[in-house]
Amino acid sequence: MNPVKDLENIYRDAVREVDPAGLIQSRVKKDGRTLLIHGQDTKISEDLSCYKQVIVLGIGKASARMASAMESILEGELSKGFVITKYGHGRKLRKIQVMEAGHPVPDENSLEGARILSQMAGAADVHTLIINLISGGGSSLLSLPADGISLEDKRQTTRVLLASGADIDEMNCIRKHISKVKGGGLAKIASPARLINLILSDVIGDRIDTIASGITAPDHTTFQDALSIVRKYALEDKLPQAVRDHLVQGAQGNIPETPKAGNPVFSNTVNIILGNNTLAVSAARKTAERLGYDARILSTTLAGEASEAGSYFAQLAKVIDSGKSGIAKPAAIIAGGETTVTIRGKGKGGRNQELALAYAIELHRIYPGSSNIFFLSAGTDGSDGPTDAAGAFVTPALMEKMKAISAQAAACLTENDSYHFFRDTGDLFKTGPTYTNVCDIQILVVI
Repeated sequence: MNPVKDLENIYRDAVREVDPAGLIQSRVKKDGRTLLIHGQDTKISEDLSCYKQVIVLGIGKASARMASAMESILEGELSKGFVITKYGHGRKLRKIQVMEAGHPVPDENSLEGARILSQMAGAADVHTLIINLISGGGSSLLSLPADGISLEDKRQTTRVLLASGADIDEMNCIRKHISKVKGGGLAKIASPARLINLILSDVIGDRIDTIASGITAPDHTTFQDALSIVRKYALEDKLPQAVRDHLVQGAQGNIPETPKAGNPVFSNTVNIILGNNTLAVSAARKTAERLGYDARILSTTLAGEASEAGSYFAQLAKVIDSGKSGIAKPAAIIAGGETTVTIRGKGKGGRNQELALAYAIELHRIYPGSSNIFFLSAGTDGSDGPTDAAGAFVTPALMEKMKAISAQAAACLTENDSYHFFRDTGDLFKTGPTYTNVCDIQILVVI
């Protein structure tokens, strides 16, 4: 048994299970001129002969791979297409144009791509079928600010929200209310065309109104909700004046709300989940069992502060190793979800590296000298925050080093500098782009 290698294999099998091209190929079939699609809990059949044109659009880190698979399935039925993905995640396709753009902070390509995609959707009519491929990262990659708000205003807002500690729902509430395409905006633009959205979920609970800021779903939040979030995190003096003014004007009823449930713009729209974190975590458990572990799924809805989650995993590791948990060793505890980091320092890192660092600090505090406990926290997209690592390992070798570097570890955590800590110890987990995105995975192994 090689626990570090096992952690890697468990992670990679989880990611392989949610490969976007594989999901499209297994869930979308063409039988003559009939397109058959089945998702997690939805099945539809579309007669392609009813449409004068079929367009593929897409937004997200997985959109290029999803588009490649759709291109192969549709073959001659495909008229044209356009997708926006993260830098380094694109590929050359035959009929579908691929544009790369900024993530997690939007850039000029995010704006230009949003204009092109919106124009294509807006030109569609009732005789058009749009197959829209949505995956994580869409909130940044598709950026078309509301009138009076500049791209730089949007960029500054994104940076402020990422550093605030706000969760994804709260960030998206504000994003939706300063955008022309989010919060159901794209569905409004595409109406009355037939709009089928194939979705790879990077959101806890697979909420359609949250994935990519809910571009094709009714929005239940309001301008007043957005202002409440601004006050909750004391962002009044951090957000651009144009953004603050826009939210205030909306709350006063001077700007139309985002489209809500029952709005006719959604009457010809269907949203289908193809893959999610649950699918990846289930695959991880199967691999762990095959490798000989007593494998348990802790959660697929892990949320909250990354550092607090890391401390919890350390406490859990001690309980399992002490034999008080009822879980036999060798044990593998697997979780998924998406934590947050409230940035207080000036270091570099992502939520998975911060979680792993907090785990190491807590394990050293409560269980020093442990030699049989291994841990990995990593993003399924292969990039943890603004770094080139997917996450980080914590091994017995690192725990031995912690005897001498625990003070340094604590300082790095305070400074949100988990990347440089794990770079210096040699415990970064680098995968390169995985071309998928279904939140994060944590794997705890006790042998």
